[in-house]
Order: sequence, then C-alpha cells, then structure tokens
Amino acid sequence: MDDFCLSIVGAAAFLAFGPVLGMLLAGVDRKVSARMQGRVGPPVTQPLLDVRKLFAKERSAPNRFQDFYVACYIGWTAFTGALFFAGMDMLLVFFTLSLAETFLILAAFCTGSPFAQVGAQREAYAAMAFEPVVLIMAVGYYLATGGADGGTFSVLDIARGGDMMILPMLGIFAGFVLALTIKLRKSPFDLSMSHHAHQDLVRGLSTEFSGRTFAMLEVSHWLESVMVLGMVALFLANGTWSGVALGMTAAALVWAIEIWVDNGFARMKWQTALKFGWVVALALGLSNIAVLLVIA
Repeated sequence: MDDFCLSIVGAAAFLAFGPVLGMLLAGVDRKVSARMQGRVGPPVTQPLLDVRKLFAKERSAPNRFQDFYVACYIGWTAFTGALFFAGMDMLLVFFTLSLAETFLILAAFCTGSPFAQVGAQREAYAAMAFEPVVLIMAVGYYLATGGADGGTFSVLDIARGGDMMILPMLGIFAGFVLALTIKLRKSPFDLSMSHHAHQDLVRGLSTEFSGRTFAMLEVSHWLESVMVLGMVALFLANGTWSGVALGMTAAALVWAIEIWVDNGFARMKWQTALKFGWVVALALGLSNIAVLLVIA
C-alpha cells in the first residue's frame, strides 16, 4: 500500500472509530474513578447515553457566536487528529492543535459569564504550559531521525522508521507524559474545567454550554484523548506489529496513570501548572534536545 492510501486509511479510521474509542476511554475513566471512590459507577457506555440526550435537548446559547466557535473547535480537533493518524507533518499537527484550542477559548469568552471567562483564561494558561512540549517533541523527532542529515517531521516516516524513538527521546517522552495531565484537564491541573464538576468555577469555561453545544464539546474531548494517546504510542512505533502492540500497551498504561492521578491529587493553582509545564516538562525536553544535538 502506497503512502497516499495509508494516509487516507489512517485519517478515515480516526474519524470513524476515534469517537467510539474516545467514548469508551471516558466511560472507563468514570467507572474506574467510581470504584476508587467506593461507588459502583455508571456503565462504560454512559458517556454515549449522555451525549445522545444532550443532542436531543432544545438549543440554548447566550449568543450566536458560541455555537460557531464550538463547531470550529470540534472541526479543527477532528482535522488535527486526522492529520496525525494520516501520518502528516508533526509541525502541522502542532499548529492545527493550537488553532483548535484558540476556538475553545473564544467560545468561553463570548458567553459573558464570569465563570466561563475565568475558565477561558485558565485554559489559555494550560495551553501555554502544554503546547511548547508538543513543539519540543516535534523537534526531538527531527533530530532523533537524523537532523540535517535526513531528519523528518513526518509522522508516517517516524512510525515506520525501524527504530523506537523512546530511547533517544526518553526525556521528551517523560516530559510529554507529565504534561498530558494538563492537556486532559485532570486533577491536579483541571484548571479551566472539571469533568467531575468539583471546582470553584462550577463547570469553568463550559458553564454556559448546554444541549448540542455541550455535546460537541464532549465529543471533542473524546477525539483529543485518542489523539494524545496516539502520540504516546508513536514513541514505540517501529513499523512492526510488535511496535504497534507495545505502543498501544504504553498508551493504555498512561491512561491508567492519568486516572489514578486524577483521583489522588487535589487541584492546584494555574501558576503551579504553568511552572510545572515550563520548569519540569520543558526542562526534560530541552535537556533531551541538547543531548540529541551533541550525539548527532
């Protein structure tokens, strides 16, 4: 199968099965979280039932811009995931991911709610803490695959390159996994919006979201979860089925750790999240970049 066909299959698979897998991940999250808290918890398919109910509700929005921005957010999130699983340029994935985040922040700001606007500000801080880590990861892949002597930003080339990138990029991998807590909005860094509605901002940036608008936001989170776990798996991909199996195992393990962290730590301030992203995650990534430059 040529590269074009592989790209089409990868993008189509994400768009077709990404929401389903993301929904199951969210259901497992809620079920395991309930068990950790001594509750039975809802069925694993409960997120799907919730979204179906939200889509059936009457449309209610504070202004006409909110739905537009949320539609742009889910559209660009889906496009970003499709680009990644199609094996496109890692830098392009980074920039479209940033654009999707911008539309989410705008959707919260336009509501006029003080809770949503403060949540939007915190979402911007979270983006500032996480997105540089993705950029560092892209640079790390370029250097680890050869740098100026043949390095690549192509996800497809990295995935079938023959070598697992986790060894030369161990620091970047650690930084990325640590920063995932910020991107997935899990405690202690559920700054802008809590999936369990237990923070001081009620529902944060989604306070004024309801009905279909909130349903689209939930589906976007499903797609985001699958996309970032795919990025985790990419570190172990080497063009073989064993690499695929190891990557999926690593992604499942990271998801389990995220659930444990979410239920085991109290929420911290946005200043702590920003320092964590820049000092801890970026320090690991930049140190790794320096090592790659030396050995290149």
